[in-house]
Amino acid sequence: MAIAVAHADSATDAIIDVRSLSRRFTVRSPGGRLRRTKKTVDAVDALTFSMQRGAAIGYIGANGAGKSTTIKMITGILVPSSGSVVTCGLDPVRQRKRLARRIGVVFGQRTQLWWDLPLRESYRTLAAIHRLPGDSWVARRDELIDRLDLASFVDTPVRQLSLGQRIRGEIAAALLHSPELLILDEPTIGLDVLSKERLRVFLAEQRALHGTSLLLTTHDMDDVQRLTERLVVVDHGQMIYDGDLPGLVHRVGAERVMVLDFAAPTPPLEDVPGTRLVHSEPDGMRQRLSFVPGHTTAGAVLASVSARGEVRDLSIEEPDIEDVVRRLYLSTEPYRQ
Repeated sequence: MAIAVAHADSATDAIIDVRSLSRRFTVRSPGGRLRRTKKTVDAVDALTFSMQRGAAIGYIGANGAGKSTTIKMITGILVPSSGSVVTCGLDPVRQRKRLARRIGVVFGQRTQLWWDLPLRESYRTLAAIHRLPGDSWVARRDELIDRLDLASFVDTPVRQLSLGQRIRGEIAAALLHSPELLILDEPTIGLDVLSKERLRVFLAEQRALHGTSLLLTTHDMDDVQRLTERLVVVDHGQMIYDGDLPGLVHRVGAERVMVLDFAAPTPPLEDVPGTRLVHSEPDGMRQRLSFVPGHTTAGAVLASVSARGEVRDLSIEEPDIEDVVRRLYLSTEPYRQ
């Protein structure tokens, strides 16, 4: 059973407009030639959402949820079984060549670079493919080399690059022609912590400077929190949430944790309204209280706690986004039985 969700109304400035989009595959079951049977699998099932220009959406879900299939239809790689999709005002299948000049796409496990060519020559080839005039693209290339810190290996053949270097090179390739829409499918997979942070800073800068729209699929929840302002969550090809992260946290009842440091020993805070005592050190000088946003607020909790003792310091730990999504899956499971 499909779950009804609200979505933004399509407008003339929508850069992606997906309506009742479905993609079905025929799968053969294992067995001998005479025993094989066919069944139809809905990789994407009646999906509807729109994305406005300049927006940044985190498109998330478990493996097999239909994320990559959706992206392939948005970019014209796959033909929908039913429904419609319009990207940058174009039909992705019929107008795929025109669309390619207006979008940039990075698949984390696939490359658009030439393995035996240095990055610099790959960029020259891509500039020719996109028909970028004269040497006007060189300034853009140099900007990307500088911002993504590619200078030390831009003349190295792609096959000799580390995974982190190649991914940064892929991002630069996708942005060389200054696309209106950047689609990233698991862009930080396999990157170390420092490389991930540099990439996140760069993408945020590009959006601020050039107004680039961003559609991001990822399993890294730090990417979602740092780079997007809206989440579309899919499961079994169906949308189960469309909104912001605080709304998702509120929907599943995920808890925030207030960590309190007291100036003097304090009895365990076991009866503060709207909270649950998670942990108290033996002397009570550090205690952790959890509460559900919407049921109470951090201010109300602090007001109650301040009457029990002098608070020297406090911090708030936000819910783990992976746990939030897991809770969302569990809450919608009965609808899919």
